[in-house]
Amino acid sequence: MKIHEVKQTAFAMPLNNPAYPRGPYRFVNREYFVITYESDLDKLKQIVPEPLEVTEPIVKFEFIRMPDSTGFGDYTESGQVIPVSYQDKKGVYVHAMYLDDEAPIAAGREIWGFPKKLANPSLQVINETMIGKLDYETCQVAMATMGYKYQELNIDEVFKPLMVPNYLLKIIPSVDGTPQICELIEYHLENVIVKGAWSGPAELYLTPHALAPVANLPVRKVISGVHMMTDLTLPYGKVIFDYLKD
Repeated sequence: MKIHEVKQTAFAMPLNNPAYPRGPYRFVNREYFVITYESDLDKLKQIVPEPLEVTEPIVKFEFIRMPDSTGFGDYTESGQVIPVSYQDKKGVYVHAMYLDDEAPIAAGREIWGFPKKLANPSLQVINETMIGKLDYETCQVAMATMGYKYQELNIDEVFKPLMVPNYLLKIIPSVDGTPQICELIEYHLENVIVKGAWSGPAELYLTPHALAPVANLPVRKVISGVHMMTDLTLPYGKVIFDYLKD
């Protein structure tokens, strides 16, 4: 392959058969189960990178079923996001993500900088209970429960939070192990359709684990549980701060 052909062909690794297709990426019937809880403000401030600012001691633990997604297929994801502020603009910082599919792990880390690791999350309804679980190498590190569709929510209540900016810290090392890319990324979900949303009594239990340390952001008090069904598009993002230059 000639040099100019490499330039024309190169998109993602591996060169001749990338682990994922080009975006944007459309998700159909993307199902969320989100537990919002009060945590430790000092610990949040220690892990959220400047110039983002932590505004309150709040964490959102998410379980997400994605049965129909462009190029990624059918998979499940779980993780923690933290409400933050950037230049007086409210958004969320994606702190940790665990999922069971190689393609979205590779794409998420390489394109946007999603902090994704391979694990075994699940989301299901058993009788009247919605149950989200996160297992990391046979160890259960999180379990959330909620009464299934106890109360229907106004679509606007859950639509607005989905439209706030999302922030990520993208880190890619050079071949000598030093950071080659260290950037703060912003992206916004697009073409969002909320098909339904519900709340109910909810609880969240986190277990300490050395390599999946979700319990480092402890649960002080559960604030709410929300279940929603959506269609949406994940577009590319933009760099808003370069740690190696700014």
